[in-house]
This record gives sequence, structure tokens and C-alpha cells, in this order.
Amino acid sequence: MDDQLLKKLKYLRMPALIANWDDYLQTASRGNFSHIRLLEHIIEQEYKTKKENSRKLRINRAGIAEKLVMETFPFSSQPKLNKKKVINLYDNFDYMTHTRNIIWIGPTGAGKTGLATAFLIQAINRGYNGRFILFPELIEMLYRSVADHSESKMIKTFAAYDCLLIDELGYVEVEPVQVGLFFSLIQKRHKHKTTLITSNLGFEQWGSFLNNDHLTAALIDRLTENSHVINMKKCVSLRPRLEPVIA
Repeated sequence: MDDQLLKKLKYLRMPALIANWDDYLQTASRGNFSHIRLLEHIIEQEYKTKKENSRKLRINRAGIAEKLVMETFPFSSQPKLNKKKVINLYDNFDYMTHTRNIIWIGPTGAGKTGLATAFLIQAINRGYNGRFILFPELIEMLYRSVADHSESKMIKTFAAYDCLLIDELGYVEVEPVQVGLFFSLIQKRHKHKTTLITSNLGFEQWGSFLNNDHLTAALIDRLTENSHVINMKKCVSLRPRLEPVIA
């Protein structure tokens, strides 16, 4: 391949064609493909490469702490978890195709984040964009945006994600302005985008950290109207514990 052709292919952003150029020439010389079939083969390879690169970019931009997948979740260690329900939700994929929320409620360490992450990654792998964010981080970002009057822009940014995973809802108390901003975000996503939430507190306890009974009720109403709720309250912690040191 001469330098001019290489320059043109780089400009067109066709990395697969550059990488496989010699193989394509050998295939053409062997006469295994007609001209049309060879072109179709080249285009198909280029298409697959671009799709895969796009998928990887979406995964990297999602801010996922640990890239956990459904195949590795230890269901055998959580006999109280409704495995059939979880797998059916995952396989049916209606949480994305019908923009349904999923809310995991249960104790710390039970695997809520791992399951939610698996759902998020599946959505991204299937062509949707997504974002992982801790609840304390989200409300802090929303709160900071008030200082420079960019709260509308910040809400718009998070409202645009096809699949938004808000992890660890309930670990911090929220200021009144933060509650209002968080409610505005959920309201904008309501029935338009999929929101995944994990929480160590049941709905009846959300008022303890939101400190606004009216908005708490309205928030739960929006979230649960078209949501699947996975109850993990009776599940145990999967995190390894250190053996006590005997003096």
C-alpha cells in the first residue's frame, strides 16, 4: 500500500481495511471471491470493527467501576434471591426496549451493584449509551452546578443517557436543593429513559435521607410506576470477611 492510499484510508477512518490490506490482496489473488463478494466481505469487516470500537468507547465512557457480567454472578451463594426473575428480566431486555426502571433493594454487599452493572453493560453492548454513578457523587455534581447556574445543563446531560445506573442511593443525607434537582432529573427520565437504582434502604425509609415527605412520595411514585423491583432484603453479604485475630 503506497503512502497516498494509506493517508486516504486514515482520513476515512478505515482501520480494519488498513490492518487487513495484505490479507485482502491475497484473498483476491486466490480468486476465492468475486469482485462483489470481496467488496461485501471488506465492508462487513470494516463495519464489525467500527461497531466493536464504538462499543468499547461507550463502555469506557460509562464510568463503570467494575465491569461485572451476569455470567459470573454467584447465584448459588444467594439462595434467597429470585434467580428466575433476574434472568428473565435480563434475557427479555424489556427494561431497555420498553424503558422500564429496575430497582434493587437489599443489604450492603449482597450483590446489588454487580447485578445492576451487568444490566448496564448488556444495554451498552447492544448499542445503547449508559452511565454508572454513585448517588452521593451525582447529588454533589447537581449541587455544584447551582453555583454557576448550570443545573439545567447538568440535568439535561444525565437525562440523556439511555441507561443510567445510580448506585448506593441512601448512604448520605440530601439537602433540600439537592432533593429538588434529583427529582427534576428523575422526572425528565420518567418513561423516556431507563434508570437502574441500588439502595440499602426500603422505600419506606427513603424519607430518612431525602428529608422531604412530599418529594419522596412523588419520587417513589415516578420510579415505581414502570419499574421492576428486585427484593434482596433477605440476601447475605458476598464480601469476604477477615477472620478475627486471636491474641
